[in-house]
Amino acid sequence: MHDPIAAGRSAAARAVAVEIAASGLVALGFLALDWRHALAAAIGGAAMAAGNALSIALAFGGGIQRAPVAFGRLLLGVMGKWMVVLAIFVLALAGWRLPPLPLLAGLAVSTLGYLLALNRIGARAARHRQG
Repeated sequence: MHDPIAAGRSAAARAVAVEIAASGLVALGFLALDWRHALAAAIGGAAMAAGNALSIALAFGGGIQRAPVAFGRLLLGVMGKWMVVLAIFVLALAGWRLPPLPLLAGLAVSTLGYLLALNRIGARAARHRQG
């Protein structure tokens, strides 16, 4: 029997792993400038990865539920994700005084890596279902 909740959770977890790897590559690139730039890029990517992991846990954590409850969990996950990202950004900018551009670059590459990984995983699953 096919469990769509487990398949979705697994696909999202693999996408988070790709997201973390993409963030690491950006941080290595910024290491050429300074360690603070590399740290900022890594924190930007880690903020989005942590937010996505929280979103996955909240959205998929309840199993199969009625549509309004599932939609509410999805919205709660998205709000939680952006609250985590915002809190980490405020801490990095105001508390640790890290440079903002690498922080945003880490966030952008992390988001792009996550979306591309989800798209690739979804396309592979569709090809697998077709034949």
